[in-house]
Order: sequence, then C-alpha cells, then structure tokens
Amino acid sequence: MIRSMTGFGEAERETEAGTLRVEIRTVNHRHLSVNFRTPASLAKWEPQMREWLRTQLSRGHVNCAVRLEPSGPAGAAAIGLALDEERVRAYLSLFGELRTRFGVGGEPDLASLLRFNDVIVRDDDGARAEVPADDLRAVVEDAARATTSMREDEGRRLAADLDGRISAIETALDAIADLAPSRLAAERDRLREAVRELAGGVAVSEDRLAQEIAYLAERWDINEELVRFRSHNELFRELMAANPEEPVGKRLSFLVQEMHREANTIGSKANHAGIAHRVVAIKEEVERLREQVENVE
Repeated sequence: MIRSMTGFGEAERETEAGTLRVEIRTVNHRHLSVNFRTPASLAKWEPQMREWLRTQLSRGHVNCAVRLEPSGPAGAAAIGLALDEERVRAYLSLFGELRTRFGVGGEPDLASLLRFNDVIVRDDDGARAEVPADDLRAVVEDAARATTSMREDEGRRLAADLDGRISAIETALDAIADLAPSRLAAERDRLREAVRELAGGVAVSEDRLAQEIAYLAERWDINEELVRFRSHNELFRELMAANPEEPVGKRLSFLVQEMHREANTIGSKANHAGIAHRVVAIKEEVERLREQVENVE
C-alpha cells in the first residue's frame, strides 16, 4: 500500500536532563529534505538524527522540532541560563558612582537591572546533565514511526481515490474501443457517396476504395495505444499494492506522464466526436491523478 508524504508524529521521554519531546511534520517534496529546530545543546546530533529519520522516511520535506524541558530543582541552569555576577557588580558600582559624583537620588532595583539584557546570559558550556544518545535516538525514531503511521493512513485514502480514477479511465477506454470500429464503416460509406457524386455515374473501383479505407484504418488505428494505456493502468495498480517500505511515488509520476501521452495520441487519431469527448474525460482524470501522485512517497 502506498504512503502519503503528509504526516505528523510526536514522542517524548524522561531523560537525565529533563523531558525530551520531538515533533515531526512532513509534506511533499521530490527528495528527502530535513529541517531541524533543536536546542543549542543538541545541535551536534543533527547529522545523526537525519540518518535516523532516513530509515523511516524516504521522501518529503521534514520539519523536526526537538525540545528539552528541564525537570527538578535545576531551574534556569538546566536550560543553559546563568547570572553574570561580575557584570551585575559592575552595574551596581556604577549606580553608586552616579549617586556620589552627580548627586543622583534613588536606589537600583531588580527592574532597573533587568533592563540590561546582558545580566542574564546563556551558559551552554555550563555543567549540566547531557541527553543520552540512546534516549535521543529512541524519541526521534518513535516520532518518525508515528509520522509513518499517519502517512500510511493517508496513503490508504489516497489509494482509494487513485483506484477510483483508474476505474473511470478504464471505463472510458472500453467505450473508445467499442466506438473505434464504427468510424471505418462510416468513413467507407462517406467516401463511397462522395466519389459517386464526383464521378457522375461512372463506375468506381471497389479495390481502389478498399485501399483508401485500409490506409485510413492504419492511420486511425488506436489499438496499440489502448493496449499500452491498459498496461499502464495495470502497473499503476500493482505499484499501489506494493510493499509500503518501497517508495513508488516517482514511478507513479512517470506512469501518469505516459498515460497523458497515450491520451494525446488517441485524441489525435480520434476523428470521432464520441471518442474525442471520452479522451477529454480521460485527460481530466489523468490530471487529477498527477495532482494526487505528487503527494505519494
């Protein structure tokens, strides 16, 4: 069964450094493109996380958000925040100098100090618990599996829609196959009548007329196109039913291109209003197939 490239999954785990949460969102893309949003302390793991995701997801644009929420009394230190004590002392010293040298009244308070955005600083190099690699991998893979599960559910809905459109195309092809032989008989009668009028009663060679009909039959023959089109439909269904671990989106896209080519050829050889109308309907279904296949992994 096919998979969609649209999906969402999340997972979390308690670690030594706090609660680790991973959210994955995917949309369609020609290749696998991964974008990370991670804390600074986990950025070094991005290459490994990309490889872990690659085992679960083969195509699509992937947004992977990793959050680490500290637990316990560690507080700000656990998320890499620290007070720059030397800078605070320097500010307080300057406040005192303002009072003594310039006679400025008032006392510095917490609100005054926090107006300086360098009082509280990041302390990514500080000593705090690290997230174990095994825990990180487990959470990333759990989120990826949840995403894959959603992509498979969406894939089942996609497959039902695609199968319905293939059935509509097959119905139109059957109608075209039924209409095709009548064209030659109608054209034979038309040619015979036209020649009779132009000849003014002179006898017309049936052999010559048969040659012209044979030439038209060869030029209008659409049997090969119908056979190839039905072969494309059969392969399309086989790919939809293939192992979901094997991505088939690109091959389905190629088949849709071939279907469009065959429909154009049938239309150019139609020379029949009923066939032309059904070719238009087939092209509409093929275009809807193309739109849906763009989201197949």
